[in-house]
Amino acid sequence: MAGKDIIMVRQKELKRLHVIHKVIEGTLTQQDAARLISVSERQIRRIVRRIRKEGDCGIVHKSRGRPSNRKLPSGLQERIIDLYKTTYAGFGPVLFTEKLLEREGIPISDETVRTWLIQEGEWKKRRRRKAHRRWRERKACYGEMVQIDGSHHDWFEGRGPKCVFMGYIDDATGRVYGRFYEYEGTIPAMDSFKRYIKKYGIPMSVYLDKHTTYKSPVQSMEDELPLSEFGRALKELGVEIIYANSPQAKGRVERLFKTLQDRLVKEMRLQGICSIEEANRFLVHYLPVYNRRFAKKPEERDNLHIKAGNVDLNAILCIKTERTVRNDHVIQHDKKLYQIENRIRLSKVIVEDRIDGTMRIRHGKLALTFHEIDERPKKQKEPPPLRLGKTTKPSPDHPWRKGWSKSTYVTEACGVGEKVPSLPHSHSTTMG
Repeated sequence: MAGKDIIMVRQKELKRLHVIHKVIEGTLTQQDAARLISVSERQIRRIVRRIRKEGDCGIVHKSRGRPSNRKLPSGLQERIIDLYKTTYAGFGPVLFTEKLLEREGIPISDETVRTWLIQEGEWKKRRRRKAHRRWRERKACYGEMVQIDGSHHDWFEGRGPKCVFMGYIDDATGRVYGRFYEYEGTIPAMDSFKRYIKKYGIPMSVYLDKHTTYKSPVQSMEDELPLSEFGRALKELGVEIIYANSPQAKGRVERLFKTLQDRLVKEMRLQGICSIEEANRFLVHYLPVYNRRFAKKPEERDNLHIKAGNVDLNAILCIKTERTVRNDHVIQHDKKLYQIENRIRLSKVIVEDRIDGTMRIRHGKLALTFHEIDERPKKQKEPPPLRLGKTTKPSPDHPWRKGWSKSTYVTEACGVGEKVPSLPHSHSTTMG
């Protein structure tokens, strides 16, 4: 049939066939032919033998029309796209590929998944930003510097309340520690730092932003700047405080939050986590896995974390307030009255509001005993001053205004209103 004489070839194969014919005719050497079609001389000899044996159809690759040995099973693409839409919506291609292997038992390339998602319109190709600044070199030793910050985000995607992730990342290794809290403040910062110390030790320095939790907003003209309560606690622990002037300066912890807001949020979605307590329990198992995969080896092997030892962390990581002691050994704190039971002369004491909600009162290193006064002593009311009865102003024609005269009213002898007749001048008597 005429159809059998038609050979379906590509333009590249036509060029090769033309060159091979020149070699067979002897007008072109094998060395020049190899250079023209960018193959080795050994491959040229193979092709020449095949053309002489099979004719012009020998130029076609033997794999043409045959399925690839690495071809994926039919229906796999539809299954993966359906899983993405129903269970893993919003996952990035790399994380989605990890979950396919971990949870579904499907080994597949992340680039293949990326291509399929782009074809379905479920993912958009992202361009990498060009580096516009030189990154600061990592610290050499583990524990030399830790970056700390809080990330405000809808971590439960509406399943629970919005909260804050207090994140810690070691600058030398990228090792991550963190915990969820209701807000970013002094107590969450102290509680998370206390837990970090118990797990790893006291770092040499911390890198913080200028949030009021970490840096006091009070302006001072003195040589030493005022410290926030968290800054005061770090100073007592001997930790150097470094403040960042911009978010880019502490880019390592900022990039960590961007990663966790993608990966951790989706992991908690798969687990159905919807509360801070459940999320903190999940972090106990999630963070070690994360660190094993993404943490790096430090340049130096030294671990500069200092063990807390006998340091009383509860007495340092707390809110301290100075109060004045009254003459009756009573202080006022947080709108309450407290009676100090120790009978010593005091003028000032320090009140410690601790992380666990308890309170201590100290004078120097001495812990004082005290109790709360349930009711304020009632002041005894003094009797009101005596007030005379209301006086009336005499009328203008009142006898009192007329003074004494020979004709007057005598109430005692004659009765009220009886007028005594005037006596002759010679017989008048003097009344005394």
